[in-house]
Order: sequence, then C-alpha cells, then structure tokens
Amino acid sequence: MNLRGRAPLHHPGIQLAPLVDVLLLLLIFFLLTWNAARNENELDVKVPKASAARENTLPPGPVVVNVKADGGLVVNHRAMTGPEVSELLKRLLQLDQEQSVVIRGDEAGAYKNIIGVLNICTEAGITNVAFATAK
Repeated sequence: MNLRGRAPLHHPGIQLAPLVDVLLLLLIFFLLTWNAARNENELDVKVPKASAARENTLPPGPVVVNVKADGGLVVNHRAMTGPEVSELLKRLLQLDQEQSVVIRGDEAGAYKNIIGVLNICTEAGITNVAFATAK
C-alpha cells in the first residue's frame, strides 16, 4: 500500500530566456534585411531620364467609377467624361481581360446615369461589373 501522497503538478510557466533569444534573433534578422534592401536603392547608379515617360495612372484591382448626383463621373480621384472613361476601360481591358469595375452611384442621382456607366462598360467589353452599396 502506497501511503505517500502525490505532489500537485505545477505548470513550469513561461520560460523568458528562450523567448528573449528568439526576439533578439528576429530583431537582428529584420535589421539586416532592412539594411540590405535600403542599400540596393543607394547604389552609385545614375538611371537615365526618359523623354516620353508617363506616370502609371492605371489603378491595380477593380476600377471604381463614382457617379455623382448630377451625372458627373469620377475615376481615381479625377473627374472624367463618358468617352474618357470608355477609353480608360478599353486600355485596361487590353492589359487584363478579367478587369472588373465597381459602380458607386449617388442615391440622389438619376438611374439613367448608372445605366449610362453600365453602357460604357458594355461598349468597352467589360463583363465583370459590380454595384457598391452601403451597409
């Protein structure tokens, strides 16, 4: 017969020494990779200037077409006309055949303005169209 009582099991707790070691190794790793990435841009290389260079104004992902209450169109924070939006969508469709468009229409605007943008998308060849709503 065993008369000795069992000692209650104690949780060893969090070991701080290995935790500090891992954190210091991660810190060293991130500092070294940050330094290497920073040095890549600081090489003594002079890049030439392009005379016909343009800033890339085509947004990645879906194009959001905002339709104001008065029928005005705003794409990528720029006021545009219908033909300009059509030309933009045609250029985007040449780059990506799966280009999507999100139409955000003002609730006080006329429904014909939304249909006008939908017609522009159809004429440009965009088939992936969604309508934005609020919760």
